[in-house]
Amino acid sequence: MTPEVGGWSLRRRVITLLTVVGVLLIGLASAEAAMAARNRAQIDAILNQTGPLRVQSQELLNALLDQETGIRGYAVSGDPADLAPYQEGLDQEKSVIAAMRALLDDYPQIGQEMRIVEERTARWRQSVAEPVITTTEQSGTSAGQALVTEQARQQFDEVRSAVNDLQEEILAAREKAAANVRTSSNVLVVLLIVAALVVVVAGTVLLLSLDRMVIRPLIGLADQVREVAKGDYQHGIATTGPPEFIRLGEDVDAMRQKIAADLAEVRAARERIEWVNSQLQKQAEELTRSNRDLEQFAYVASHDLQEPLRKVASFCQLLQRRYAGQLDERADQYIAFAVDGAQRMQRLINDLLAFSRIGRLTTGFVEVDLNKVMGDVAGQTEAARQYADAELTWTELPVISGEEPLLTNLLANLVSNSIKFRRLDVPPKVHISARLVGAEWEISCQDNGIGIEPEFADKIFVIFQRLHSKDAYPGTGIGLAIVKKIVEYHGGRVWVDTDVPEGTAIRFTLPALSGDIEAAAAAAGDSPEQPQTVAEGDATPSNEAPAGLAEQSAGPDRPDRADESPESGRTGDMRETVG
Repeated sequence: MTPEVGGWSLRRRVITLLTVVGVLLIGLASAEAAMAARNRAQIDAILNQTGPLRVQSQELLNALLDQETGIRGYAVSGDPADLAPYQEGLDQEKSVIAAMRALLDDYPQIGQEMRIVEERTARWRQSVAEPVITTTEQSGTSAGQALVTEQARQQFDEVRSAVNDLQEEILAAREKAAANVRTSSNVLVVLLIVAALVVVVAGTVLLLSLDRMVIRPLIGLADQVREVAKGDYQHGIATTGPPEFIRLGEDVDAMRQKIAADLAEVRAARERIEWVNSQLQKQAEELTRSNRDLEQFAYVASHDLQEPLRKVASFCQLLQRRYAGQLDERADQYIAFAVDGAQRMQRLINDLLAFSRIGRLTTGFVEVDLNKVMGDVAGQTEAARQYADAELTWTELPVISGEEPLLTNLLANLVSNSIKFRRLDVPPKVHISARLVGAEWEISCQDNGIGIEPEFADKIFVIFQRLHSKDAYPGTGIGLAIVKKIVEYHGGRVWVDTDVPEGTAIRFTLPALSGDIEAAAAAAGDSPEQPQTVAEGDATPSNEAPAGLAEQSAGPDRPDRADESPESGRTGDMRETVG
């Protein structure tokens, strides 16, 4: 049974997995980016804020110490030069405090400590430093030293304590920033590890999913296909997995069913062919047996029947010659019937033997010039043409591959038929022509005789088939059957052209030589030659005749020669005229 196609498709599953993994990775990447930005800000705070603040707090303490040292020195010496450290410390204090205030926007607690330092410094300067400077300038060093008391030192210690508190606050802010940096760095590392784990887990899930949904179903499908390929075409193919693979399995199984059905038809056809071959073999054996019988019959006909027929015919003729006129008229008629019947029987047997020998007694195919054959035909039919005052002409005929005796018999039968079936009081004219049609020569025998009705066009080639009585036209009715057998033996076909306006046109085809086909293809643009007519007895064509054509006349003082060429060259029309 074929499983039902349902559930998520492979594409949907893969897209969903990749989407989830992508969303997770994008979220992790966003968190990592935010954490990295935060870590960078914290590092910047350490490097650009708490670090400089710590240094500047130490500079502030040094500036205050310089001020206290300058006040003590001036109180002892009274020399104004000893106030230089005080003035320098005061200037440095102002610049340091200004620089520190620029860095305290993110540290309000440090700013609070800074204000305490400034307040205590201002109070020390107001209660100690300025009175010492004024008293020393006005009353001398003794009066100035008298103001530098233990209380004055305690006030400065308070200033120093405030600076220490400021430094501790800056150090605490720095430690806090460093802790934040470490925390953010750890979080960033954790996020990277989580991203790596997501990638590894997603890859593992994808690999396992592909193994379960793709590889295993494919392996199973391949195994089943191999079973079918080994010859088990009835093995049903069932596939598991995503819907695509199930549909693929169904398509493959449908293909298997189609192949199985075709193979069943092929087997049935092969069985029928084997049966037909067996029948053909039986028929061939029967035909072989029949041919042996026919050969035996031909042998008997050519030997055993000929001798008694000759004897019958000879004695009938002797009776006719010796007793002609001595008996009554009826006896003479009976003897004439016997002589005619014996002679007709001899002709029938000879024609039947000739028909049976076509294609069986072969001399092999050679190149035959049909012009030469027509010369032989003209010689064979000379007596009949003289009797009927017939004219035989032919245009240039090709060279073909065949058996010359059979081709001579073929054309002689056609010419004899054309002379035999002539119209009364009309001199017979027979013309043989040829033209190349594709890979065959189409040869025509055209006459001006009595013609053939279209409904009898196929019957005339049947052996012993006659359209007229033997009294009207003599013969055995086997001539055109011999023509057909000779043509088919040479690989052609024969038919009657019923579209001619006068007489009869029998056409047949013979395979052309390869050289003629190539020459025709090379000269495809050349116009065909036209036959010419010359006066009887002239051997040279007139100046008005088309060039390249010639005809020959045979008179009483000139024998028929088909291979004779006039002085201008025989390339067109051959003509035999008997009058």
